Amino acid sequence: MSNDDDRQHSPAANRNRGAILSVLGSILPASGTVLEVASGTGEHIVHFARAFPGLTWQPSDPSEEALRSISAWIASVGLENVCRPLKLDAAADSWPVEQAAAVVCINMIHISPWSATEGLMRGAQRILDPGAPLYLYGPFRQPTKPLEPSNTAFDASLRGRDSRWGLRDLSQVAECAVSHGFAKHRVIEMPANNLSVIFRRQ
Repeated sequence: MSNDDDRQHSPAANRNRGAILSVLGSILPASGTVLEVASGTGEHIVHFARAFPGLTWQPSDPSEEALRSISAWIASVGLENVCRPLKLDAAADSWPVEQAAAVVCINMIHISPWSATEGLMRGAQRILDPGAPLYLYGPFRQPTKPLEPSNTAFDASLRGRDSRWGLRDLSQVAECAVSHGFAKHRVIEMPANNLSVIFRRQ
């Protein structure tokens, strides 16, 4: 069983959760289950669950260490609207979730192989009803803008750690989403050269 000592801490999650929360408030439905793909430490989902008590929040991650941290965070805050975390690999052909009212994915696609992005779109297509949102957050390359110096350095660092990682071209991500049944995206500029990208299931 997880305990408080299993809780991991992400400084980035503490910095960006307020800005993300503001965007989520404008796109999430009033009720239903929100699946977070790649929940990481679990800090985001407990923050969002506290802010939106009418929604049921389903965390997930492929990492056993992350699953322990998520469980520990859930236990520490005592929220009733957060489910037990599920082991879920975005790239897998099947997910342990059959339906959701929304899918949220924060800071995953640049630290995973492209197959994870394809799997994310494929899985979200399966479980979302028409009109339901798919929310992405993170740094992206944009065709019409030069990459910021901080993101250029971050991209090089990621590729140095794993050649399959790196900042994705937003147009390619959008093309992948559209090919899996999503409408064109809406982009919101976020602090620290990040973006919120919202797709809707067609």
